[in-house]
Amino acid sequence: MQKTTSYFLVILQFISVFVYSQAPKKKLHTLFCNEKINVDGKLTEAIWKNAEIATDFLMINPDNGKPELKARKTEVKVVYDNDAIYIGATLFDNEPNKIRKELTQRDNDASADMFGVFINGYNDGQQEARFAVSAAGVQIDAMYTSTTDQDLSWNAIWDSHVEITNYGWVAELKIPYAALRFTSDKKQTWGLNFYRDINRDRQQFTWNLIDNKITNESIQAGLLEGIENIDTPTRLFLIPYSSYYLNSNQEQTKGELKGGVDIKYGINDAFTLDAIMIPDFGQTAFDNVVLNLGPFEQQFAENRPFFTEGTDLFNKGNIFYSRRIGGGPSTYANLDTNEEFIKNPSTVNLLNALKVSGRTKSGLGVGVLNAVTDNTYAEIKNTVNGDRRKELIEPLANYNVLVLDQRFRKNSSITFINTNVTRNGDYRDANVSALGFDLSTKENTYNLSGNLKYSFVNEFGNLENSAGHEMDVNLSKTSGKFRFNLGSEYYSEDFDPNDLGINFKTHYYDFFANQSYRILNPTKRFNSFSIQLNEYLEFDNRTNRLQSADFSLDINTVNKKNDYFGFGLNFRPLKISDFYEPRSENEIKFVTQPEFVNPWFYVSTNYNRRFAMDFNPTFVFINEKQRYNINASVTPRYRFSDKFSLSYTFSYNYQNNNVGWAAFDTNSNTIFTRRNRTTFNNSIQGKYSVNNLMNINLSVRHYWSYALTNKFLTLQEDGNLIENTNYTSNQDRYYNSWNLDLSYSWWFAPGSQISVLYRNSSTYYPDGDFSQDYGQNFKNLFRPESLNNVLSISIRYFIDYNHAKHWFSN
Repeated sequence: MQKTTSYFLVILQFISVFVYSQAPKKKLHTLFCNEKINVDGKLTEAIWKNAEIATDFLMINPDNGKPELKARKTEVKVVYDNDAIYIGATLFDNEPNKIRKELTQRDNDASADMFGVFINGYNDGQQEARFAVSAAGVQIDAMYTSTTDQDLSWNAIWDSHVEITNYGWVAELKIPYAALRFTSDKKQTWGLNFYRDINRDRQQFTWNLIDNKITNESIQAGLLEGIENIDTPTRLFLIPYSSYYLNSNQEQTKGELKGGVDIKYGINDAFTLDAIMIPDFGQTAFDNVVLNLGPFEQQFAENRPFFTEGTDLFNKGNIFYSRRIGGGPSTYANLDTNEEFIKNPSTVNLLNALKVSGRTKSGLGVGVLNAVTDNTYAEIKNTVNGDRRKELIEPLANYNVLVLDQRFRKNSSITFINTNVTRNGDYRDANVSALGFDLSTKENTYNLSGNLKYSFVNEFGNLENSAGHEMDVNLSKTSGKFRFNLGSEYYSEDFDPNDLGINFKTHYYDFFANQSYRILNPTKRFNSFSIQLNEYLEFDNRTNRLQSADFSLDINTVNKKNDYFGFGLNFRPLKISDFYEPRSENEIKFVTQPEFVNPWFYVSTNYNRRFAMDFNPTFVFINEKQRYNINASVTPRYRFSDKFSLSYTFSYNYQNNNVGWAAFDTNSNTIFTRRNRTTFNNSIQGKYSVNNLMNINLSVRHYWSYALTNKFLTLQEDGNLIENTNYTSNQDRYYNSWNLDLSYSWWFAPGSQISVLYRNSSTYYPDGDFSQDYGQNFKNLFRPESLNNVLSISIRYFIDYNHAKHWFSN
């Protein structure tokens, strides 16, 4: 242990000797404003005439460092008062009729010119609140961190207005202090950068150069000075809501009224409390469920706003998976003879949740998230005598996350994170702790990061074999044309973070590396070009058998017309031992998996054109007789106008002679199946924007997948499979689903929204013989007994305590 510690200290000393070298930061001095500023995109108030100008923008992409053209220069001014800072930007354009201004809903990509401001209230080089507005007036906000890039799920409440002129366009932004985090110093110094996107040329500029040789963007911001002695208002916001749901299927039509309130309270200028009382997530996007034949659960994206907004601290250490809160129950009900389910919930009810997060002047970030879920019961009926009973499948439970994240030297941090799940009564409880470090050299050339994690599970009172651990370390070169990354991980067999995290594999150690080369400025043929090699080896730590050996070569380019092209080759040159597909819990079993070669390529044409297309075929050739995979997807998209666009995606996957686990027979033999699997996925995305505050969106998905058994196989102790002609069972698998969401949303006031959603969904399982006819299976989804319809209306209203107090006092 002493040798390991000494080695670690030598690495830290090696990193610390790098000399800090970075281009001088631009500075902008702001002025205090005594007059009222109307956010109208006109900049007619007197204060604007005296404000200092930020100009001389430099290109980020494609020609990094190139000065902006005089005919398209950018001039930005900043002023402030006790409520907010105000940004006025004049964006000159010698061809104003070519300014792109497609309308979309908030935070969506668009074919539109853009202006943005990046603000770091701590000036620590690690995190920025980013606010941008398009030439069509659509707002985009995101939280940028040096480790996770941009998080567009973060939403703040701010004001903006744009005006198209005969010399370009003007953007005016009001960013309330409530949307920012900063220290309590009398004199503030903030990290600041401005951003401009001239969309027709795919050119991006910033005021202070973001050098693409350096990965961390926030450390390359300029400085905002002059904010002094501000008297910030109380940050207390209430967002009450009311929702009505009309649910209809063949059996019944039922209405349901819901109501609740979200609370946001600024404990001080650095820390904020968010709470939801009686939450309602009924209008979140549907999950893209698939036919999952593998040994691991399907991971779903988080769509609930409370668990996506401002959660960068809680994602440190990668042991928090918010879908566990309000997810599936931890146990299941047991049916006796002659019993059937009346109700068997697949999710539990979330009662309330709160989070507190912020950062001190010394750079210590503190985050606390807590949520409580309700008792969940299965309802069961005896089919003989009609008796009914309830069985508890998930008790009252408390979910908690604690994070302490100490930043230092503007680009490094050490983090402690702890997750805990406590269930009422004699049920499974769990605790996971992680200690991580993320260290960069002063000049941001190299990075050393790693984690040490420990899990402890008390499963129904049994404390044996409940502790596990994970360790990982990663060293990277993070700047320049040539970059590399190498590292290693170790997972013990009993490491289990899955009560409040998600982890698929344990009992292994691995070694990985990648090397990449990229151009930093355009050439005659390419706006960008990169090539990357990846190597990955994984071993079972109980037997030291090789269980993964993957290598790849990836090439990605953007041509002078801003079309994207990529191609590459993934391959496994060795046989491996798969310890997860046999699904064996009580003994060590593995199945031998053969070598493969997987060539691929993609084309994505410039989205600025009215018609654009993505095309991505892949092929997998597996070293077994008549075993291969074919996959292809194509997405044509058409922009009819700046208001209306449609895209359609068709994907097809075929696996010939796929091999996978099927069952255990009566003699405890592990049975595999050799099967052919076919998957079709059709989806449509459409939008019509009435204006920058009112949108109609369409999302449609039809997913159909089936796997048909060719023969059965028995797993041998040496990992090989032999044909089993005695085993008989129907192991064919099918999944056929339909989802349609048609929504209307109107932001009728800052932070206040009316939304209407019509949802039509269906899942069909064949009762008898399975038909491979696509049309017939699609038609079956629309049988009356299969369809579910939901019409919901939700109103959320944003109340600022200060405005309400002023209104009542008058």
